Amino acid sequence: MKAVIPVAGWGTRFLPATKAMPKEMLPIVDKPVIQYIVEELIDAQIYDIVFITGRHKRAIEDHFDINPDLERHLEIAGKKELLEVVRKISHLINPIYIRQKEQKGLGHAVLTAKPALSTNEPFIVSLGDIVIKETNTVEKMLFLNKRFGKSVIALFEVPKEDVSKYGIAKVKQVDGEVFLIEDIVEKPSPEEAPSNLAVVGRYLFTPSILEELEHTKPGKGGEIQLTDAIRSLLRKEAVYAFKVDSSAVFDTGNKLDYLKTVVTFALERSDLKNELLEFLHQILKNAKVNEKEENV
Repeated sequence: MKAVIPVAGWGTRFLPATKAMPKEMLPIVDKPVIQYIVEELIDAQIYDIVFITGRHKRAIEDHFDINPDLERHLEIAGKKELLEVVRKISHLINPIYIRQKEQKGLGHAVLTAKPALSTNEPFIVSLGDIVIKETNTVEKMLFLNKRFGKSVIALFEVPKEDVSKYGIAKVKQVDGEVFLIEDIVEKPSPEEAPSNLAVVGRYLFTPSILEELEHTKPGKGGEIQLTDAIRSLLRKEAVYAFKVDSSAVFDTGNKLDYLKTVVTFALERSDLKNELLEFLHQILKNAKVNEKEENV
């Protein structure tokens, strides 16, 4: 089975940092976001990964390629542990790179992968800015696809005021952990939203979705929306879903949540935790002092 990771977007929310660097290469401490996405796929035994890229995303290709000069430098410097880390990254996956020449939406990005996909085999879509921690969502999707033979989408609960940021699903419970999607809407207002269950950026699709994408017209924002294609697919075949614990979901696609992600992951590092906690405590202490002084 192959996986598709769309990474062609401009990352405008992180400008000017993303003028020359893909947002997917922003580090969570010392590992880029995109590597977390790839490692989740590897843990599910998926190694053939189709990256939908743009002309400004060469750094992603370079990250998963061999770098002889860097390896030689680390070897001469005697930095054996770092050398092994670098070499391992270069052999993690079998990457396929396809350019999305125009950014026409997530649905168009997935459709761009069609030449690299099988016409009779399901495939995974993992978004390049959502990190899911301590649970392998891809493995769960594979299990449910084997059980039902249909598409599977991972969902998570979001606050009602945040539904306009996501695709939102209306579901019917099948059993304790499994749901059938009855409807799905792209970025609805809180008043229009059928629930607070948002797509978490992990999908398993039957090849039928590609046919739906070919006939999907531009929707919200003038883009070809993957959500609209899923909605069309629902008229022809069942689409299943399950919930991911919201506390395990880290959205690195906006500044505040990216910073929260970095701090959370750093606090779990034995080499960083104590000093970082001390630093954060000092910041809070200073903030309280400043607040008291302002109120005097």
